[in-house]
Amino acid sequence: MAITDWPEDERPREKLLGRGPAALSDAELLALFLRVGVRGKSAVDLARDLLERFGSLTRLCAAPAGDFAAVPGMGLAKYAQLQAVMELARRALSEEMATRDVFDSPSAVRDWLRLRIGSLPHEVFCVLLLDARNRLIEAVELFRGTLTQTSVYPREVVKLALSRNAAAVILAHNHPSGASEPSAADELLTRNLKQALDLVDVRVLDHFIVTAHARPLSFAERGLL
Repeated sequence: MAITDWPEDERPREKLLGRGPAALSDAELLALFLRVGVRGKSAVDLARDLLERFGSLTRLCAAPAGDFAAVPGMGLAKYAQLQAVMELARRALSEEMATRDVFDSPSAVRDWLRLRIGSLPHEVFCVLLLDARNRLIEAVELFRGTLTQTSVYPREVVKLALSRNAAAVILAHNHPSGASEPSAADELLTRNLKQALDLVDVRVLDHFIVTAHARPLSFAERGLL
C-alpha cells in the first residue's frame, strides 16, 4: 500500500508535524529522508529493508559508500545526502559546545563523540580542547591506530594543548570491538596524560570510551580520574 493511501495522521510527514520527530520510528524517519520508495515498496518498506540489511540505523549511517550504493534504489547521490545530514548534526553539536560550558549540556558531548568516532572501524584518539569557561575551542583527532591498539604520546597531547592555549581537555577514544569497559592500558594512559598535562596547568576533565551502540563511558563518573 502506498503511503498516500495510509490514514493521514499515520503518514510519516504528517505524524512528525503533528506529534514531533520523537514520535516516529527509525524506519519512518529514514523514509522521510528517502522521500520515495521503489517499485512495489513504499519509502517505509524500503527503510525497513535498509535497517534489516545493515542491522541498525547506526551501521546504516556508517556504511561504506559502495555498500550503501549497492542497495537497489539507493546510489551515490543518496549516500552523499545521508553523509551531509550526519555532518550537519555533528556541526550543530559542535556549535552548541563552542557557545556554552560543556557541562551545561553533557549529552551534546556524548552525542557528538558517537557521531564522530563511534562507528569507525579503526581506533582513534581525540582531544577536545576547551577554554577557561569549558567551551570547545577545537576537537582534534590526534592519533589513529588499528582495531586493537593505538599509540598515544603524552608529549604530543601537551604540545597540542599549549598550541591552542587550552585551559582544559576532554579525552576520548573509540573501541571498534563494541566493548565499552576500560582496559588496564586505558587507565594507565589516562593517568600518564593527566600527569603530563598537570605539569602545564591543563586540566583533564574527562576521558570517554566511545562505541557505536552504547552510551560513552565516562572515566570521571567511574572515579578513574
